[in-house]
Amino acid sequence: MAVKIRLKRMGSKKNPFYRIVVADIRAPRDGKFIEEIGYYNPLTEPKTVKVDAEKVNKWIKNGAKPTDTVNRLFKNNGVYETKNDNSEEVSE
Repeated sequence: MAVKIRLKRMGSKKNPFYRIVVADIRAPRDGKFIEEIGYYNPLTEPKTVKVDAEKVNKWIKNGAKPTDTVNRLFKNNGVYETKNDNSEEVSE
């Protein structure tokens, strides 16, 4: 089963609000999903992104692929940095 991390549109007309979800690639955009891992609100100033980094890294480790938009949101908000915080070691 191929799994993607993508946006699910919520909110009313001309008032978008997105949930970041893990879903099967065959499921519709606003349909069935496996797990909700955060949200994104583009209408606030600054734009609000709240993500559970542990869940994101767990799903990516298990083979889930983020969409281009979600990947950009993760990079801009430092989600990927949390898994390599202590990886810098000095070797002589």
